[in-house]
Formats: sequence, structure tokens, C-alpha cells
Amino acid sequence: MTGCAYVHTKTPFDTNLNNTDLGTKVGIAETRSVLWLVAWGDASYEAAARNGDIKVLKHADQETFQVLLGLYTRIRVIVYGD
Repeated sequence: MTGCAYVHTKTPFDTNLNNTDLGTKVGIAETRSVLWLVAWGDASYEAAARNGDIKVLKHADQETFQVLLGLYTRIRVIVYGD
């Protein structure tokens, strides 16, 4: 099994990356959880766009960081635009 102790991945939410105009701004939003019992945060596109003062979304990525099968997890949404 891979990724049992540690996972750190970044996944694009686009299929045509060579032709994607990212824009001039970046916004980030995230959620976290501990021990599968407590979770907090807002990893929505809306929150990420607000954090980056983005009015027009052009691209988004998701970054996942996880330790020990999810004892600690952080999911981050990164949006790009203008």
C-alpha cells in the first residue's frame, strides 16, 4: 500500500493545461481534520476566490496533505484568475 504514512499530492482541475490562462491572482482556502473526529475550514472555490480577491475564475488545483492514513489531513483548494 502506498501513501499509508504520508501523502502530499497536487491535482489540477483542468484537462487542457497547455492552453490554460491562469490569470494574475491566486487564492487559497483549506480544510483540516484530526483523528477523523474534528474538522474545520472552508475549502470552497468561493472562499479561495474571496481570499485572492478574484472575480473571474480561470483554473483550480487541489492539494492534499495526509499523515498516517488520515490521522491528520489538510485539503487545500488553489484558484487562479483575475
